[in-house]
Amino acid sequence: MSAADWVEAFLEMMAAERAAAANTLTAYARDLEDVGGFLTRRGTDLAAAAPEDLEAYFQDLSVRGLSAATASRRRSAARQFYRFVLGEGWRARDPTTRIDAPRRGRPLPKVLTRDEARRLIDAAAARDGAGGARLAAMVELLYASGLRISELVALPLAPFLQDATYLIVRGKGGKDRLAPLNEAARSAVKAYLAFRPTFLPRGVKASPWLFPSRGRGGRLTARRFAQLLDEAALQAGLDPAKVSPHVLRHAFATHLLEGGADLRVVQTLLGHADIATTQIYTHVAQDRLREVVESKHPLSRRRD
Repeated sequence: MSAADWVEAFLEMMAAERAAAANTLTAYARDLEDVGGFLTRRGTDLAAAAPEDLEAYFQDLSVRGLSAATASRRRSAARQFYRFVLGEGWRARDPTTRIDAPRRGRPLPKVLTRDEARRLIDAAAARDGAGGARLAAMVELLYASGLRISELVALPLAPFLQDATYLIVRGKGGKDRLAPLNEAARSAVKAYLAFRPTFLPRGVKASPWLFPSRGRGGRLTARRFAQLLDEAALQAGLDPAKVSPHVLRHAFATHLLEGGADLRVVQTLLGHADIATTQIYTHVAQDRLREVVESKHPLSRRRD
């Protein structure tokens, strides 16, 4: 078997045995392609690579200026790949055992204030016609439910025809979770449904997707939604660099914690496997609450 065959078998295993999502498989394939390309330039490949080859690859990542998060992800992909290869008996030695994990910082996520979130929603709703109704529904859903963008564009139509108050969302690793729908989100979707037929592909009378499109995939893409969100940010007087689909997910979590929600509840709503991932939002909320106390509390103001 060639190195390419090994990669294909590894990805098949991740899909079948670990229920890895399509986005995860794409990321693994891209990371291993990057490793393989570097090894080829060194005159070797994934099958014959020595420990010093993998060490050189990760040193090269630093030279290229890739972030610690990216380097960590690619290290993880390489380690998992070679563990699989060893388990299959295709190699007798793991060339990644001498690789140390890069230290990763914990940058705080970008978060919109409550006022900024409302301005963004209002700007989306202010757009005319079908496009405005669709964008308003998508923004309301993200902010109300904490969905990932991949989850949003893959939403089925059926639950919304029944005016559901909760969605069952298939998240990372194929795990299902409940996502709440508040009255504002449900009202926005109802308003959008009247315009939905205008987005159906030509010649198609029905589509299973909540947000169909005339594009090749038959549904609105994450990239196109991000473009529309940038336009709404500009109309709301916000910096588009500060606004993204994931920022709305961050705002959902942070504003819940600021309102007194339990951390475990937020973890469940976000679909985080590890509560440590959710805890970063407590730092954001604490910083924001401290700012409010320091600026609004009378004893915090300096006296002349």
